[in-house]
Amino acid sequence: MNIIDELEWRDAINQQSDAEGLRELTNKKAVSLYCGVDPTGDSMHVGHLIPFIVLKRFQLAGHRPVILIGGATGTIGDPSGRASERTLQTMEQVQANVDALTAQMKKLFVTDNDASQVRMVNNYDWTHKINVIDFLRDYGKNFSINTMLAKDVVSSRLESGISFTEFSYQILQSLDFLHLYRNEDVQLQIGGSDQWGNITSGLDLIRKKEGPEAEAFALTIPLMLKADGTKFGKTAGGAVWLDPNKTTPYEFYQFWANTDDRDVVKYLKYFTFLSKEEIEALAEKVETEPHKREAQKALAEEMTRFVHGEEALEQAKRITAALFSGDIRSLTADEIEQGFKEMPTFTAGREPKNIVEWLVDVGIVPSKRQAREDLAAGAIHLNGDRVTDLELEVTEEHAIGGRFIIIRKGKKKYSLVKLG
Repeated sequence: MNIIDELEWRDAINQQSDAEGLRELTNKKAVSLYCGVDPTGDSMHVGHLIPFIVLKRFQLAGHRPVILIGGATGTIGDPSGRASERTLQTMEQVQANVDALTAQMKKLFVTDNDASQVRMVNNYDWTHKINVIDFLRDYGKNFSINTMLAKDVVSSRLESGISFTEFSYQILQSLDFLHLYRNEDVQLQIGGSDQWGNITSGLDLIRKKEGPEAEAFALTIPLMLKADGTKFGKTAGGAVWLDPNKTTPYEFYQFWANTDDRDVVKYLKYFTFLSKEEIEALAEKVETEPHKREAQKALAEEMTRFVHGEEALEQAKRITAALFSGDIRSLTADEIEQGFKEMPTFTAGREPKNIVEWLVDVGIVPSKRQAREDLAAGAIHLNGDRVTDLELEVTEEHAIGGRFIIIRKGKKKYSLVKLG
């Protein structure tokens, strides 16, 4: 199957500058293409994955991906999708973010330590060499203010206001496309639907500089919305990050495992590398046995494996199984820290203390009378074991890994107690 046909089946194409031309090009040779991300933070989130999943598909189909980290464009900020100006970061912070995003990209695109599988570039390397006179004469002269104002990325900001700095962003991105066309044989740029104006500006610049017959193409990916109309990738807790220190692999796994039945087939087609036959079989399961949530489990496994690796996936699955069964003792301290990150957290000393007093002192129950009633009723579980003995001494020995004690009150109310 041609890569364009596959993308169409997966509903991963929004706009193309020349659909037939690109199909013909990808049929006859391996194409170099690029996608960029600005280092506005030290980690990507799942929303950033949307165009890079498509880039990965091109890579797996035998094409040559180029990943651009915007060390230059990141210093000024893309105005798209924003109602106000970005706060400028220091050059030191931008460089730290460049290093962090480069490491994340290598993890997604490089296997077996073979760096030749993907080309990593930073637009600061060529942009910082251009002085202001050359910028205005060699590049600015090729851009019509009228055309730039008509681009959605700019027109949406005219009422609230836009600085010359952010207004000039599309010139810098166009310059990137031209540079990569000349120096890396890049003929295709891909990006989110909000990047259409910037990408087509690059096409225009290439044809003005290289001639009208220059073969260069643009492809954008649809805006990803959930079935309820809200933006994909946001949760009550905020963004879902690729950095495991910001969003743990368990939380990442749960984000995908909790996908709505109405969205799961769409996400399987878009985000995973499962075959058409595998996805169609899972789609049938959604219709006939939705309670088993097999499609969601497959989605969570595929995405956690892709972003965090096999070991982190197995850890996320162990935490999930332990929380479902109540078998807390099977978890390590690190796994407990992941699985209970968002649950109520208390601290306790390491000295032995009677369970009734301990529950009150920690703050899990309001009074000794309530603690005795809960214990007598079998409503208190310590590390998964029901406690009914009012004389039990809670000691450091109860702490998993010497760090945590898990209390469950009733069927689902968990508390994490950290030993000081």
